[in-house]
Amino acid sequence: MAESEAGERSEQATPKRLKDAREKGQVARSRELTTALLLMVASISLYAFSNSVGEGIANVAKQAFSPDRKVIYSPNSMISSLAELTAEVMLAVAPLFLLMFFIALLSSVLIGGLSISAKAMAPQASRMSPLKGFKRMFGTHALMELTKALAKVSVVFVVGYLVIYQVFPSLTELGSGTAEAGIGKSMDLVSRSFFLISLSLILIALIDVPYQIWNHAKQLKMTKQEVKDEYKETEGKPEVKSKVRQMQREMAQRRMMEAIPDADVVVTNPEHYSVALKYDALRSGAPIVVAKGIDVIAMQIRKVAIANDVPILEAPPLARAVYHSTEIDQEVPQGLYLAVAQILAYVFQLKNYQQGKGMRPAKLGDLPIPDDLKR
Repeated sequence: MAESEAGERSEQATPKRLKDAREKGQVARSRELTTALLLMVASISLYAFSNSVGEGIANVAKQAFSPDRKVIYSPNSMISSLAELTAEVMLAVAPLFLLMFFIALLSSVLIGGLSISAKAMAPQASRMSPLKGFKRMFGTHALMELTKALAKVSVVFVVGYLVIYQVFPSLTELGSGTAEAGIGKSMDLVSRSFFLISLSLILIALIDVPYQIWNHAKQLKMTKQEVKDEYKETEGKPEVKSKVRQMQREMAQRRMMEAIPDADVVVTNPEHYSVALKYDALRSGAPIVVAKGIDVIAMQIRKVAIANDVPILEAPPLARAVYHSTEIDQEVPQGLYLAVAQILAYVFQLKNYQQGKGMRPAKLGDLPIPDDLKR
């Protein structure tokens, strides 16, 4: 049961999986949408440019079917005349071809975005595998492609039949007028018929676009094991991360212990909590916490303080309040300013007394700790 769940692709693709797929050129694409848009724009463009294209073709037809006598009897002139006629035809249809080129580029990136991948163009042995080729031929994707092809043929056949049935009387009248009129009318009939047939392909595209998006997402789905493996690759294995965190804690603890000799006072619980405070008058800020700890670390802080002659004072409420409200290298909160100021004033007076410069300070009483900071 567990193995079947692990092998089932039930998880949505992760951002990394989507990014890797895009780099390989695997994006959602709908050829039906591209075909439908190309035909619609081509029919509209043909109608818009029908006058200029018709005039150009009529002019070429006149020159081709009524050549000058000198051109007929001169092979070189025939070749140059043919080149000129070809150039005129190209100029007449160039706007249409340029527009179709840009529409082809635009329509191909509508649902999948722009993706240029060298990996997708590189030869792959899997594409030449007969076994995989048979799987593609008889898979769900092949069945969908066959269904779309039959639907396109059926829809285009029915719409084309109705369009030809409607315009057939006009087709029979094309030869009764002048060449210019016939070409202009034929251009109009072709563009209208073209447009109606292309509209029928929009129905196929409206079905194909959601299917391609769904199928692309389905192909990129991952198993639970693949998600776990990717997480390990990107975030690191849990045991490695645990070791890194342990090393970071040890480095932070060493830096903390190195800062204790510069502290002004260590406030204790007296056994379970220890916080080392430092006040720099030049910074004109509040005292900062340079070290803090509980139990074993609290004992180590006291040992370092004793070894470096840093005063140690017992003030359990203040020690607990500072420990729970302040991080290393942060200033004590405003609510503890008065209590910390009393502690520092006592320490400075005690140092002056020990140096014979003043009177012995009075014993500290209860320190003012706000109710919201008491622990």
